[in-house]
Amino acid sequence: MTEAAGVTEAAAGSAGRLTLAADTDIPRGATVDLLRRTMTLAAGEKRHLRGRLEATSSTTGIVGLTQRIRCLNSTGRTVPVVAASARNHEGSDTTTYATPGHLPLYADLLFTAPAAGVYTCVLQGTAYSTLPGTYHLTAVANSTWLESDDTDRRGARWWQNPACESADTAGACTYVGGGAARRDAWVFYDDGTPVHQWQAHPDAVSVSAQANVELTTCYRGTASCAESMQVHPRGQNAVVDTRFEFIQLDATAHACRTHSAPARRTVTDDAHHAVGYSAQSDIPIDPACGTRTFLMRVYVKHVSGQTVKVDGVQSGITSLTNGIAFNNFG
Repeated sequence: MTEAAGVTEAAAGSAGRLTLAADTDIPRGATVDLLRRTMTLAAGEKRHLRGRLEATSSTTGIVGLTQRIRCLNSTGRTVPVVAASARNHEGSDTTTYATPGHLPLYADLLFTAPAAGVYTCVLQGTAYSTLPGTYHLTAVANSTWLESDDTDRRGARWWQNPACESADTAGACTYVGGGAARRDAWVFYDDGTPVHQWQAHPDAVSVSAQANVELTTCYRGTASCAESMQVHPRGQNAVVDTRFEFIQLDATAHACRTHSAPARRTVTDDAHHAVGYSAQSDIPIDPACGTRTFLMRVYVKHVSGQTVKVDGVQSGITSLTNGIAFNNFG
């Protein structure tokens, strides 16, 4: 990898990391390119990219923040898919973050080159709000970075759930909660996603898997959910239980070994959106199962408060909920 203007680079395990060298403002209503990584790839070659955007705010008001990882071909055209995550920055006076006033977001993309060529992958930040006046968010130097593999991720697989536009006027999204919503759902399994059985590579000694699930609270008056799903006034917040499962199947396509990671997640109405990050590393491939076939799914169960929407693919290209499976070769 080469060093870009305004960027410093450091090693991050088997990946290279580009780090933002100077604080960079993200103005109201603007999308700002923060970091860029250029790669020359063969057709079908894969790279895992992970971005971290840490943001501060110039206002105590609530400002939306979206982070994207977008890859472009040599003509400057976006090559699907774009990985994204979103959350409201709750203000410069917020003390609930690990570092007061500093909101971190992560996003992951498994990029597969559709043809041999040169590709540039960009970490972007967007700020948006209905607040009056002038404000901006700021991407924090050294704490904002973009990582990418230096070698091919042979056999890795990408999951994403179905289309789910922001306003969801057609009611196409998956919801869990009260009223007309489901009480629970299986992301990548019973939410309209084609169920995929992934084959671990014959040479893999173990596998790893991860999933990012974006949830949005559906308080009354929000523009982010179907109206029929808006049960409670703003301020109720939401609590959900999730369980990330990566299942090795037997020869009859039934579960043989289930590897799971449970978590309880709270999404406040001020944050409005929140990503649940789940990962399992170095999962053994059990020969007693008789196959090297795995299935990925995430269980989401409503516990209390607002109905929540499981965000999906927006505008046909931007994925907010996704998963990746990796082969480990030693």
